[in-house]
Amino acid sequence: MYRSRVGKTVTRTDNQWFTLLTLNTNQVHFNEVHAGRTSFGRPLVNSVFTLALVTGMSVPDTSENATANLSWTDISLPNPVFEGDTLWSESEVLDKRESRSRPQVGIVSIRTRGVNQRREVVIEFLRTFMVYRRDADEATDLFPGTDAEWTV
Repeated sequence: MYRSRVGKTVTRTDNQWFTLLTLNTNQVHFNEVHAGRTSFGRPLVNSVFTLALVTGMSVPDTSENATANLSWTDISLPNPVFEGDTLWSESEVLDKRESRSRPQVGIVSIRTRGVNQRREVVIEFLRTFMVYRRDADEATDLFPGTDAEWTV
């Protein structure tokens, strides 16, 4: 099980910019008067932002060395996310195999969920991606190193 090292509090700016940048015109994400008339009583965080954020939080532990995402499936949003909520991610590897067509990569399938500060699951999904094998040229350490001695 991999758990994100840090949480992220979702701000009004996060929600409004993401919503408007993606041309989502549903006012529940950016119009407080409209959102106040809904059953939620306040703006909802864009669910695609939630997917992107929770995916991103899982990357250091699962797919930082990936070459491509292959799929997101079974996306479920059991509880809403509101501006001011803090989210963390939790992921588990379900399957891994060698790629049949690309010998330098493997295929990894994981399940990931986002949890808020109230311990509520706000999103769950399956994701599959291609990741470079440890011995692939693309996975080599890019740190240049140095021959210089330390001076402190």
